[in-house]
Amino acid sequence: MSRIGVLPIKIPENVNLNVNDKNEVHVKGPKGELKRWVDPAIKINTEEDQVTLERSTESKKHKSLHGLYRVLINNMVEGVSDGFSITLEFVGVGFRAEAKEQILEMNVGYSHEIHFLLPDEIKVEAKTERRSNPKVTLSSHDKELLGMVAAKVRALRPPEPYKGKGIKYTGEWIRRKAGKAGNV
Repeated sequence: MSRIGVLPIKIPENVNLNVNDKNEVHVKGPKGELKRWVDPAIKINTEEDQVTLERSTESKKHKSLHGLYRVLINNMVEGVSDGFSITLEFVGVGFRAEAKEQILEMNVGYSHEIHFLLPDEIKVEAKTERRSNPKVTLSSHDKELLGMVAAKVRALRPPEPYKGKGIKYTGEWIRRKAGKAGNV
């Protein structure tokens, strides 16, 4: 029995969840609308204010899909009701970030500025305070897209282990190396 797959998903009052005959789940809420296809081996039961998932067989594949689709549907419900956000921190001398509508302009130590075009589903906010590193907050109702975009921004200048310079997630711990030992 899947420990995660059997848990019911609570649906808030302001969220609508529908399953059509093609096994597509449509979730609509105040933050947006999401749609996902679910494998036919997983049966979706909708009751008054909760959703449960059942698998057709006890095969290893169906057991893994059971937990996977439960988590994906739960993320859809949570995303359209509350939303998700990821904060990136720019660590380095002269590093800066500025948001202009859906374009994130960054100066991260290269000879030129980087202009990163964000999808329409993602909202961006850049904040720079005196004596602190610039921070960029990305928020969206789609957790999968948000994580992918944040990883692409971080990949432009990943943190290096000697000085810790680069773009990192807020709260991320960078393992530091000692560096070169001199001639003794």
